[in-house]
Amino acid sequence: MNVQEEFELLKARNLSIDATRGKPCAEQLALSNKLFNMPLSPSPYAEDGTDVRNYGGNDGLPEMKRIFAELLDVEAGEIIVGGNSSLNMMFDCISTMVLSRQWNNPKFICPAPGYDRHFAICEYFGIKMLTVKTNPTHGIDMDEVEELVRDPDVVGMWCVPVFSNPQGFIYSDQTVSRLAAMKTANPAFKIMWDDAYTIHQFSGERPKILNILHECKKNGHEARPFMFTSFSKISIAGGGVACVAAAGENQAILRKRLGVQTIGPDKINQLRHARYFKDLKGIEAHMALHADILRPKFELAIDYFTEKLKGTDATFVAPRGGYFISVEIPNRARRVQQLCKEAGVLLTEAGATFPYNNEPADSNLRFAPSYLSLEELEQAVQVFCAAVRS
Repeated sequence: MNVQEEFELLKARNLSIDATRGKPCAEQLALSNKLFNMPLSPSPYAEDGTDVRNYGGNDGLPEMKRIFAELLDVEAGEIIVGGNSSLNMMFDCISTMVLSRQWNNPKFICPAPGYDRHFAICEYFGIKMLTVKTNPTHGIDMDEVEELVRDPDVVGMWCVPVFSNPQGFIYSDQTVSRLAAMKTANPAFKIMWDDAYTIHQFSGERPKILNILHECKKNGHEARPFMFTSFSKISIAGGGVACVAAAGENQAILRKRLGVQTIGPDKINQLRHARYFKDLKGIEAHMALHADILRPKFELAIDYFTEKLKGTDATFVAPRGGYFISVEIPNRARRVQQLCKEAGVLLTEAGATFPYNNEPADSNLRFAPSYLSLEELEQAVQVFCAAVRS
């Protein structure tokens, strides 16, 4: 049977599989079901006496700050706790900088392939995006970054330092050091440090890299980074807790906005999370259960790709954590995506991992195994590999 005949047989299955986004599956979400009905006992009061049913506590409960501080290795006083979405907090930070009139003709550095929702924020605010290459050794091409920051209109950059989306790269200590120390023409240059996958390994030990906030402080740039993370893929994706860590004038900027924006976040959810997870060890034990669910899915997909893409010009990255497998198919990513769609398998749009949905090389596709059952996943990778070989 030739490849075309194989592909036609796969199309005849009339599949309907959505592999577009890296969402937790139902089994992962069920790990946190106890949070739904967790009573506010022995009392609805946080450790500092805050009544979580009432107004106040704009920047978060102390016990929740402490957990995030341990997770990000920063001081509890540097943490501001938000709602369930770190992306929302990123949007707010960019919005604050734009509305403060600090930026004129702003440009942002965007490592690519990268996270499409980061790029969407820039596009929404009319911020020009400048692409830099990613690489498996250091995460990003720092020579390119250091050249771009000579432009005073370059006001910031996006970073996903651990298990980058979509390639699963990890920033080297050298990269973190250079980001913290580099001279920028714009003195208010900001690093949007999205540590979404900092504890999402499913193979091996948790990666430990230099702390961007510590390194920036050493170099006199304490107001350079905003660090973000959340419980969206730890507890309940639609009802987790997020935070931003910041120092110096960044803290002042955020607190001024918070004082106007809200009179209190969802502290009940914060208290539930704090009492349920307790500390970093509690989170690590919980994430080991997530890893047990994700590992066989990634192993299945990687085994298929290794065998079925052999002899083609396609290459892929086998990650140790995160939610995606990044595949490079020179000059025909759009065609492969369209063929998969015809066979009932939806992938993230070709080009979505680049600013403006435009990848000139038409090469990168992002595959998301997490949400699918093993049966669906096997069908999806069969279609994908056949489409690449067609």
